[in-house]
Amino acid sequence: MTTTIRGSQLARLLGQWHALPGRHRSPDYAALAAAVRGLLSDGRLPLGVRLPAERELAESLAVSRTTVSAAYRTLRETGHLTSRRGAGSWTTLPHGHRVATSGLWAAGDDRDMIDLGVAASAAPVELVPAARAAADDLPRYLGSAGYHPTGLMELRDVVAAGYRERGVATSAEQILITAGTQQALDLVLRLSVPAGSPVLVEAPTYPNALAALAARRARINTHGLDAETGWDGEMLLGALRQQRPRLSYVIPEFHNPTGHLMTAELRERLVATAHSTGTELVVDESWVDLALEGQEMPPPVAVFDRHSRVVSIGGMSKGYWGGLRIGWVRASAPLVQRLAAIRVGVDMASPVLEQLVAVRLLAQAPQILAERRTRLRERRDALAATLRELLPEWEFTLPRGGASLWAELDGPISSALARAAEDLGVRLAPGPRFGLDGTLERFLRLPFTLPPDELTEAVRRIASVRHDLDRTATPSWRTPAVIA
Repeated sequence: MTTTIRGSQLARLLGQWHALPGRHRSPDYAALAAAVRGLLSDGRLPLGVRLPAERELAESLAVSRTTVSAAYRTLRETGHLTSRRGAGSWTTLPHGHRVATSGLWAAGDDRDMIDLGVAASAAPVELVPAARAAADDLPRYLGSAGYHPTGLMELRDVVAAGYRERGVATSAEQILITAGTQQALDLVLRLSVPAGSPVLVEAPTYPNALAALAARRARINTHGLDAETGWDGEMLLGALRQQRPRLSYVIPEFHNPTGHLMTAELRERLVATAHSTGTELVVDESWVDLALEGQEMPPPVAVFDRHSRVVSIGGMSKGYWGGLRIGWVRASAPLVQRLAAIRVGVDMASPVLEQLVAVRLLAQAPQILAERRTRLRERRDALAATLRELLPEWEFTLPRGGASLWAELDGPISSALARAAEDLGVRLAPGPRFGLDGTLERFLRLPFTLPPDELTEAVRRIASVRHDLDRTATPSWRTPAVIA
């Protein structure tokens, strides 16, 4: 089902779209068409959305219908709008251009490369002692076959206790231990998303989630996040009501890549709307432990769930270490059993030793996470200061949590900049990797997980290639990189 955007909603997205006054002032219709193209390229206006009728938009913008009609005609001529008599007009890209999402790509092992494609930190110092202590615990399990499809009970108990501390009544039977958060998402999609099912995701969003959805042959629809303010509740809930998707994937805590934090009020409305539309909510809590300002966190989305519509996924990659492949699903106990049955056909169970290491690390969570937050806060501030100094024309909202900054560039150059920066030893994750169909070229995700001196050097190199980008020769094909 095609989503329709109302005139008042589009007017709010367009903001101050009017042509600037001056000697060479462009017509209002051209300025309106350019503003719509800008929304499409930034991903704030999804593709395949039916725009309001000309008369409705004219009333919402307080302009003549002739202006809107000319703007729509211009958009059709540039390939950004397709119209059919009696069916309306919906957003497209020129020549049917699309950029496929391939998800996790093969990693390079170039130690001279400053890798800003991965938003994850190095292991904490507590990891090695925890691994040694876990090895001492291992003999307790050596008398069994070692297969625990739902996970070790002691780890499930610890994870469940963490949810209870956050205000969500949870038993160990509601926890499934997985090989990382990505596998948690994959198992949920295997169970809940038959081929061709409609799903709703944020734009931008986590690239490997898009890859997992594409692997299930899901019909992916998006709703846009504003780079400065985050979710538009009216647009999000309206998309749910219109599309009635089988599943919706959201990242409410320090959203990847924008860093936004969803309000408690919107979380409650989101759950209620999902129940009314029969939509399963998959809530990715990968970043929930990384509040950088000591702020009080909103309650988990699952707090508002009364009808088993919310499936929470999380793990230890972001707060602890990506090399420790421990994730989990929190859902109803019957759903956990169904997921475990599917999981047996994938990899049987998570490694016992790694689960024991996770138990040890989670017991030290307060000190490990406090140190992690302190370092990330220092690195975030160093990155922001360097960007303001060397690339002052770029805009960004300083994130209050997570591990990355979502920068709006001074032009639709994200992919070209990433290619040019690689020649100077900086690997970047360009904006289109976080969306569909070639949009988000004005944006770039910049993690702040590396030491301050490396971040400063990376920005220095990026700034140097930015100033010469228009004269850069056409690049050759390159080896893809990890974006996580």
